[in-house]
Amino acid sequence: MINLEKEIKEQPSILASVIRNNIDTAEKIVSEAKSKNVCGIYFVARGTSDHACVYAQYIFGILAGLPCSLGTPSVFTKYGAHIDLSKYLVVGVSQSGKAEDVLEVLKSAKADGAVTVAVTNEADSPMAKQAEYHLYCGAGPELSIAATKTFTSQMMLLALLAAKWSEDADFLSALESVSEKVEELFASLDEQISSLAEKYQNMPGAVILGRGVSYPIALEGALKMLETNKIKMKGYPISDFHHGPIAQLHAGDPVFVVAPKGATFSDAVEITGKLKGVSADVLFITDDKNAVPEGTTGIVIPETKCELITPFLTVLIFQLLACRMTIVRGIDPDKAGVINKITITK
Repeated sequence: MINLEKEIKEQPSILASVIRNNIDTAEKIVSEAKSKNVCGIYFVARGTSDHACVYAQYIFGILAGLPCSLGTPSVFTKYGAHIDLSKYLVVGVSQSGKAEDVLEVLKSAKADGAVTVAVTNEADSPMAKQAEYHLYCGAGPELSIAATKTFTSQMMLLALLAAKWSEDADFLSALESVSEKVEELFASLDEQISSLAEKYQNMPGAVILGRGVSYPIALEGALKMLETNKIKMKGYPISDFHHGPIAQLHAGDPVFVVAPKGATFSDAVEITGKLKGVSADVLFITDDKNAVPEGTTGIVIPETKCELITPFLTVLIFQLLACRMTIVRGIDPDKAGVINKITITK
């Protein structure tokens, strides 16, 4: 079994342990941040980790009404400027914990007196040692070029922090159910994903659309597909796709629409109508088997009681599809040519 598939399948056990192993630290972070009356959260990350932070932006906004921003590390490292982060909770996210530009932001924020947190999969990494607090993925070695299990564990850690901040017991309970739902998805969709990999093995490109908490999955899904299969992919927010980008589509072009039940479902249905109007090949990913629009291919994930945890499931569709497509296309996803597992951005 290739590393990519092995690591994808490890996620249920990893996600089951993340909350248990980090809940005490999350409580301490929230307690100190609230005692200092922080005005918002400043996330700093790159690539896949950046997408986990986009998810966190939505979760903190929805559950806690807390403004969050995605940091601009080059302001510090390339322009030599200083941003006063003393009133923020500053969260650096990196699989390896070796991202030098993220580390520089943590150093600057700590010097300002900010509450600093590192989210990494390496307990002894520079970021873990630099930050005041460390939230640990505990995902074990990730050898495949494409991040899979570390992405979902990062999302889980950030969501745990939001659950404790908002004191939302229902959301925490929903997070605790994710591992079981992931197991259910693997059991129910394995055959369909393999069939889709055969069908789309020669596609030149595609787009992925999502809105709200599904938007970061559009970004991450596109990244998984392009970095493993060298296919041109791009993720868009549904709200923006109406305004120009839809013009790129031709009849038969594949479009994945991430459409869980909830606040943004009607937006997914609306854009699907437009996509059908230009004869796009629409794959509609939802947790409601009775709501798949006519004329589309439905990919039905296990039903949940909380829209906010559906990203943990929908991202698996793209992880699995990317993996299965490498098999039918004869690509080794653990050797990606110009891409390195650990990229040090300065």
